[in-house]
Amino acid sequence: MQAVHVTAHGGPEVVQLVDLPIPEPGPGEVRARVLGVSVNHLDLWVRNGMPGMPLPLPMIPGCDGCGVVDAVGAGVTLQVGQPILLEPGYNDDLSSPEVRRGEDHLAADYKIRGEHTDGFAREYVVLPERYCTRLPKGLDPVTTAAAPLTFLTAWGMLIERARITSSDTVLVLGATSGVGSAGIQIARHQGAQVITTASTEAGRAMGLDLGAHHAIDHADPEWFKRVKSLTNGRGVDVVMEHVGPATWRGSMSCLARNGRLVTCGGTTGPKVDILLPHLFIKNLSLLGSTMGPRSAFPLILERLAAGDYRAPLDRTLPLSSVHEAHRLLEERQVLGKIVLIPGE
Repeated sequence: MQAVHVTAHGGPEVVQLVDLPIPEPGPGEVRARVLGVSVNHLDLWVRNGMPGMPLPLPMIPGCDGCGVVDAVGAGVTLQVGQPILLEPGYNDDLSSPEVRRGEDHLAADYKIRGEHTDGFAREYVVLPERYCTRLPKGLDPVTTAAAPLTFLTAWGMLIERARITSSDTVLVLGATSGVGSAGIQIARHQGAQVITTASTEAGRAMGLDLGAHHAIDHADPEWFKRVKSLTNGRGVDVVMEHVGPATWRGSMSCLARNGRLVTCGGTTGPKVDILLPHLFIKNLSLLGSTMGPRSAFPLILERLAAGDYRAPLDRTLPLSSVHEAHRLLEERQVLGKIVLIPGE
């Protein structure tokens, strides 16, 4: 089978296409033919290397996607031909307190495929049945491949950590990013007022189309003043932040009293400044968030099938064009997600 290998840390040139044996499922395992695997910023971080976090190489990237059941091991209830979501996260210890109470992503042994172990950028993959979620009828597996990681991350940020309500005003940074586009829809579906940002007119139009009430230009150095103006000087209750240093000060200044900023990472760097008087005088909360509970997938998929959510797809490319996909994402030339199609 054809697969992608990250052979070393560096630029796109370290990514190679290789031929590997087709794996066989064991007891309790499912072999899926991968129909689509999305490209995320995580793939770029794995390729570039993460300081202080050694990664096993070579690595098959790709942390989320969809496929169809191709073969099953003993004891599996899924049927051959069933379309499935390939879950990005997994645990080694299913008896941990976190897993038992449905907070698998908070367990110390929680890992992500394509980061801690081989991912889905290949033609076939074998997984424990536990990590294969049935797709509802009517959901296109290729389009849905763009959803798992970003929607679960946004769900974890807004529903689990920030606990948004219909009375909140929510600022979602980066309408064209996977996490941002998911966050807009989750916040709007909860009944919140949503403000989003993008640096291009097309990106702002996309944010409005996804359900944001307002979209502003974060390329404007004083974009945060526009947010304050839209809220009559009050600020927002929640900021969904994943950009980092480039937007941090503006994000903090946008918060209303008792506001919450929730972050899942920093695409522009790892270090930010915090003014402590601003933090405690306004009674602000800073919340970190990693992924979300896998128990959210059925509801996310149900809402995708109903049309309440959608996974914006910029384009599909054959798996052999993985270098081009990395380049486009790195240069921020995409509106939505890129999905790679194995076997093409």
